[in-house]
Amino acid sequence: MNRPAEPSQSAVAVPRLRKRREYVAMRGGDRIVKPGFVLVSRRRGAGEPGPALRRFGFTVTKRIGNAVERNRIRRRLKEAARHASVGRLDGGFDHVLIGRRAALALEFAALVDDLAGGLDRAATMASKPRRGRRRRGGTKD
Repeated sequence: MNRPAEPSQSAVAVPRLRKRREYVAMRGGDRIVKPGFVLVSRRRGAGEPGPALRRFGFTVTKRIGNAVERNRIRRRLKEAARHASVGRLDGGFDHVLIGRRAALALEFAALVDDLAGGLDRAATMASKPRRGRRRRGGTKD
C-alpha cells in the first residue's frame, strides 16, 4: 500500500482571525507598510482568549480590483504567511495583512521575504514601550 506523503510545513494551515471583533481589536496595532501589503500587528493581552500561536487575518478591499484579483491577492498572502511562519516560535501575536495591488506583480519569494521581515519588525516594535501617537489634522482646544 502506498501511504500519502507527509504534508509539507507550508501545507499546514496557519491559525486565523475569524470574527469581526478580532479584526476591530487590531485597530490600535502597529502598522508596517510593505509594497505588497500593510501588516497590522498587536500582541494579545494576558486575559484574551486564543492559542499561544500567532494568528493571521487577511483582507483586501474592493478598491483593489474585482473579485478574481482580490481572491488571488488573498491566496498569495495566505501562502506567504504559511511560508514566513515556519520556524517562528514567538506566539501571542495577532496580525492582519491588508492586501495591496502590488502583491499580484511581486515575485513570491520577495513577498515572503517582506512578510518575514515585517513579522520580525513587529516583534521588536511590540517589545519597545509605546509613545503617544501623533494626531492627524488640527488640534483640539
